[in-house]
Amino acid sequence: MKLKSAMQMDPIETINPVGDSSFALMLEAQARGHENYYYVPDSLAMTGGAVTARVAPVELFDRPRGEHFRLGAAARRDLREFDVVHLRQDPPFDMHYITTTHILERLQPDTLVVNDPVSVRNAPEKILVTEFPDLMPPTLITRDRDEIFAFRERHGDIIVKPLYGNGGAGVFFIRQGDQNLVSLIEMFEQSFREPFIAQKYLSEVRKGDKRVILVDGEPAAAINRVPAENEARSNMHVGGRAEPSELTPRERDICAAIGPLLREKALIFVGIDIIGDYLTEINVTSPTGIREVRRFGGPDIAALIWDAIERRL
Repeated sequence: MKLKSAMQMDPIETINPVGDSSFALMLEAQARGHENYYYVPDSLAMTGGAVTARVAPVELFDRPRGEHFRLGAAARRDLREFDVVHLRQDPPFDMHYITTTHILERLQPDTLVVNDPVSVRNAPEKILVTEFPDLMPPTLITRDRDEIFAFRERHGDIIVKPLYGNGGAGVFFIRQGDQNLVSLIEMFEQSFREPFIAQKYLSEVRKGDKRVILVDGEPAAAINRVPAENEARSNMHVGGRAEPSELTPRERDICAAIGPLLREKALIFVGIDIIGDYLTEINVTSPTGIREVRRFGGPDIAALIWDAIERRL
């Protein structure tokens, strides 16, 4: 089966091919003989029911940044010409991002969009997880200061972070007696119109924040991300260290609990975050980790995702 695949993503020249999952997906498409195309979300347009973008054919090379791609001539194309469109630009999950989901929704059912744009729009990573309160740590979503103060009083050390943040940006570790909480809330109030998240601090994070990748609702592999010595966040771009990891029975139970919902919502490529015994996020916008898993000798997740896509088509 030869497919026409279009990747909606951030500018391809800016990505790091060593760790970029969109790049891995395009490499796998190329290896299967599919036609690869690329465009940025700012080129989307909708008129008269047609959804178009300035799309360019792209050839991929598994080489260092700057040598990893070659583009053909870009032209405005109707995206219904493509068998599959990948919704893969990175957050922030703001109104710009949400608008792209509204536009791409118009392509269905003629074109398969991965992940499903309706589900992406209705399932922000830090909100979808609240459908499983028995799996997650104590969590509060609010702008109400008194609620946040009472939450810290109940739970001691807490994490405070933006509701629609990503990549560890704006994540603060606030200890029980820390006098900076008021100042932090003031800063958040000025910076965000949305509520914030307060979450009980899980000391198990010192052993790692595990990223588990699910393909069509089934666990495929995991990597553990261990925070640097003087850092509360485990994200690799702020110094976290990736290491290979196997799934524990508890983690398999978590995957079994959320898998049916992911399949129901057509969320083919999902990355969940687990600290200790708790599920903290369900990442559906632009999950990562494919190339790290492969480097540690794990399965070829790009191939598993393409298998799932081809089954649906």
